[in-house]
Amino acid sequence: MGSSCLGAFAYYMHTNDLATGIGCLGGTTAVSLLMGLHLTASIGGADMPVVITVLNSYSGWALCAEGFMLGNQLLTTVGALIGSSGAILSYIMCRAMNRSLVAVIFGGYGTKSTGAGKPQAITGTHSEANVDTVADWIAGAKRVMIVPGYGAAVAKAQYAMADMAKSLTDNGVHIQFGIHPVAGRMPGQLNVLLAEAGVPYDIVHEMDEINDTFPDVDVTLCVGANDIVNSAALEDPNSIIAGMPVMEVWKSKQVVILKRTLGVGYADVDNPVFYKTNTAMLLGDAKSSCDALKTKVSETLSA
Repeated sequence: MGSSCLGAFAYYMHTNDLATGIGCLGGTTAVSLLMGLHLTASIGGADMPVVITVLNSYSGWALCAEGFMLGNQLLTTVGALIGSSGAILSYIMCRAMNRSLVAVIFGGYGTKSTGAGKPQAITGTHSEANVDTVADWIAGAKRVMIVPGYGAAVAKAQYAMADMAKSLTDNGVHIQFGIHPVAGRMPGQLNVLLAEAGVPYDIVHEMDEINDTFPDVDVTLCVGANDIVNSAALEDPNSIIAGMPVMEVWKSKQVVILKRTLGVGYADVDNPVFYKTNTAMLLGDAKSSCDALKTKVSETLSA
């Protein structure tokens, strides 16, 4: 299909016939649509955010080429900026997931570190906790970490998290937010949402800055996060996310997962953290759970 597009373009550039030129443009458009569908239809799971940035980069280079053809410096400059920024963003996201950009575009499976064996089976049962219990854990902690994910962004839980963080800070609890490079739909989404909710910049940290501090954390709240806190990335060499950098929340003294269900994330991989002895599940809508926790924690601290 790519060769067809190039052939039609070459013929278009050498013909002086209007009807033939329009036919070449129409044919190129149709083949391009089919090629785009073919490239993206086989891509799914956690690779989808990368594909979005790749397509964004493609649009920038297309605009740049249009600027060259029309002799328009503005189009060329803007297209180059969009194309290069999309390419850089795609590289950052692939690096954060230990994935190859070529493997993402052509539907590759697994990470660079994925083995050839069968993934480990997950055994055990999960534990659940209610709002009152989790609120008591948080209120009695000296250090709390909140790790938001895409579910927190969808549920718009940032305001409840911000209010709870302020309440804890006012009562002398050391509170921090840990942000994974690809948390949300693209890098920086959670940072923007937390800033929008008024969370101070100095308590929001990137993964590389705080990943080594989890053993000192009393309670870690994972709000709408799954793949980015999946221990299989480090513990199972045959997992399709093996080698992917993740937030090592399971090293905390107590982990609380705020999630609707025990279902898998975008990578379609079960999360062993759900079944660890120091993990409790608080199932339900992230915003509703955070609102309830915010109220209960404030009541407990003021009692």
